Order: sequence, then structure tokens, then C-alpha cells
Amino acid sequence: MFAPLQNDTFLRACLRQATDHTPVWLMRQAGRYLPEYKATRARAGSFMGLATNTDYATEVTLQPLERYPLDAAILFSDILTVPDAMGLGLSFQLGEGPRFATPVRDEAAVNRLEVPDMAKLRYVFDAVTSIRKALNGRVPLIGFSGSPWTLACYMVEGAGSDDYRLVKTMLYQRPDLMHKMLAINADSVAAYLNAQIEAGAQAAMIFDSWGGVLADAAFQEFSLAYTQRVLAQLKREHEGVVIPRLVFTKGGGLWLDAMGQLDCEVLGLDWTVNLARARAQVGEQGPNAKALQGNLDPNVLFANPAQIEAEAIKVLDSFGRPHTDRSTPGASHIFNLGHGISQHTPPENVEVLVRAVHAHSRKMRSVAV
Repeated sequence: MFAPLQNDTFLRACLRQATDHTPVWLMRQAGRYLPEYKATRARAGSFMGLATNTDYATEVTLQPLERYPLDAAILFSDILTVPDAMGLGLSFQLGEGPRFATPVRDEAAVNRLEVPDMAKLRYVFDAVTSIRKALNGRVPLIGFSGSPWTLACYMVEGAGSDDYRLVKTMLYQRPDLMHKMLAINADSVAAYLNAQIEAGAQAAMIFDSWGGVLADAAFQEFSLAYTQRVLAQLKREHEGVVIPRLVFTKGGGLWLDAMGQLDCEVLGLDWTVNLARARAQVGEQGPNAKALQGNLDPNVLFANPAQIEAEAIKVLDSFGRPHTDRSTPGASHIFNLGHGISQHTPPENVEVLVRAVHAHSRKMRSVAV
């Protein structure tokens, strides 16, 4: 059904296999920093009009790959499609973040929640299949979802938040309600990601965007445990091919040892984490060793080209030389930003970054140890 993969560097790195260069892709790489994205969104009329239209979603997913030699595509969608399918009424206003018409703030609202009928998310799965066909084997396609905790934050707050007062009030005052919501979210996310895999996604990523706002013990109880509940249900392979699972927790560096125990292949890191230390903690050998993804500060992309190149090299050098023995797994790195690319980023600066990563990472592998 799909063309053979021509560039499997990203998937190999996810599985801690040796690669000729460090693969690079960017969180939110299909987005508002690209003028062609803005033009397509204008034709669609709204963000949801864009995300729910198979042709538009396919078009914007491929736009960055037409500009840059990236090593992976990521589905164009939103992390909040699952609670929207639960009936919470997701909307986006131009220049504003997401908003739910019906937030979940009391026991009755929590009791009404259930794993949604995946047919309501058919537009996402149709887009996955369409994008995979349009890629024609150029690079792998990453599917994704928000984590159970991150979804809960938006579901309770009703929108983004500066202090997470409402969701944390529920967490501390009625932990039973929070656990019930998180269990439903976890089972929903697992079903959603499995359906994306069946539709053609070649890797599955969980964005725990707001895990870092939790207190220490609360992170393990209300975020990490439910991320693991998702991972335990995900397909390990599809049609005989391994499907890597990636987890990114913004602000999660404090809990890297605990996250190293997750049943996944890749851990994403934000820019506050030292890659060399992370590699020593969770990226080398052992049954729980992980590939690492990250972690350039997105604001580096506002600097001049020479500085962008220098900062990219710093990130690569911080991780160190990846292993090059193709007969055995070992430490591997996927270059990315430490969070999503800013909408104000000059598009030409992304070209500088991607080419710098490819050039320097090839040079690192050619140097004799």
C-alpha cells in the first residue's frame, strides 16, 4: 500500500542503531513560521478547518519537507483532538490558543467522560494515510497525541493557563476525580495512537507538554504513571515493522532517572537538560537504555547564521560521538528543538540549522576514535 522507505535514518536512531548522520526534525515544523502554511490556513478558513480536511492536512505536513532536507515528517494535527471527540467543543481563534466550550470541572462532568468512538477522529486517520502516500517513502511519518496529564490540564482549565490553578485544585482536593479522568484519557490516547499506527504512522510520540508544572511526587503519580499506561497498550510493531514510541516531557529533566524506566524507545529533552549527562543516565547500555531527542533552544533560530550553526554544533558535541557499529545497538541522538518552533522564526534560518546538523554530525562519525 505504501512506497518503500528511502530514508530510514530517524527510525534507525530511534532504535539505537548506527546511522550515517544525526537525523533532524522539528517540533511544529509544519506551522505558522512558513508563509505557505499561512496561505493554506487562510484557504481553510480556520485551524480546525485545516486540521479536519485531509487534503489541507497533507499539504501542510509536506510543506517543510519541500523546503528542508528533514529526516522525518510529523502529522499535522493538534494534541487536543481526543478531548474534542469526547464532546468538549474545541475551537481556535486566530492569534489565540485552543479553547474548550465545555470544560471538565466537577464530579458530574468527570462521570460523563468516556473513551470516544474513534470514528469521530476518522479525519485524523484519513490524513495519516494520505500523508504517508504523499510522502512516497521519502521519510518516515510520526503520529502523536498529548499525554493524559496534558490533556487533563486543558480539559479542566478550558484553555491554556499561567498557574494551572483549576486543574491543580482538582488534583489536590479530589485526587479520585483526577485519577478517573487520567485513566480515561490514557485509554483514549492509546486507542487513538494505535489507530494512527494502523493508518500508516511509523512512530508514535506522546507530548507531555505540561508535566513539568507538577510537584515532584505529583509528577510520578499523575503524569508518569498514566504515560506508562498509554505505552503499555501501544502496538510494538505493525505489519512486521517495529513502531518506535517517543515521550517528551517539557520540564522533565528533573525526573530523567524515572523516565528512563518508561517502556519506550526515545526520550525527548528540553533545552535545560545537559545531553552528555542525560546520555550517561539513560542513553548508554542496559535494558532500559533510550535514544535521546533534542534539545536546541528554539530562540537560537533568531540569531545570525554563524551563531545558529555554532549552537547546533554545541548540541551535537554535548551528546558526543554516537556509536557507529552497525552490528549492535548503542547511544543514539535525534536532533530537535527543546520545544516547538516559534511562529516568528525566519524560514531561512531553519535551512541553516538542518544543513549544519547534517554536516557536523557526518564529520563527527568520520573522525577516528
